[in-house]
Amino acid sequence: MAEVLLLHHAQGLTPGVLEFADQLRAAGHTVHTPDYYDGKVFDDLNEGVKYGEEELGMKEITARCRAAAEALPTDIVYGGFSMGSVRAQLFAQTRPGAKGALLFHGGIAPSWFDSEWPEGVPVQIHTMDKDPWAEMDETNKLVEAAPGTELYLYPGDKHLFADSSLPDYDEKAATLLMERVLTFLRRVDQAGQ
Repeated sequence: MAEVLLLHHAQGLTPGVLEFADQLRAAGHTVHTPDYYDGKVFDDLNEGVKYGEEELGMKEITARCRAAAEALPTDIVYGGFSMGSVRAQLFAQTRPGAKGALLFHGGIAPSWFDSEWPEGVPVQIHTMDKDPWAEMDETNKLVEAAPGTELYLYPGDKHLFADSSLPDYDEKAATLLMERVLTFLRRVDQAGQ
């Protein structure tokens, strides 16, 4: 089965992120969920973003996520929600041996990391079609740069719609997202055998 590093969003390592990881584990996958916010969880996305940007700083968040990634083998799937998806993309793109990337709520142009998308590393991106936080121009640049990328757009304007512990949760979209993620992980697992 696949091994996954799953990085939380700006509201912290919420019960919904942990539940999401548990669903992957129930399917037989190994999932690591580091808490780079030291236990802090925010009820409001803007407060979480402010904490990440102003209290910790983006460099510190990246350093904490990198430490979590470097404690694991390189031949894993990197996944992340929103703020965590940027770091998941960074590691999938720059750590040799990555098995894939699961990016929830958008991606960014590979040029942000001064490298091209590695050949043969599959990507799956999930976001709502009217998500006010998603930067679709950036996401589309990743889609163009990574042949075979699976981009799934769900109807709606919620951001963290796969986190069952938040008001943005959309059960129908989250259920479909999970089905697609499990299919992706099965393919990654089969490709590695």
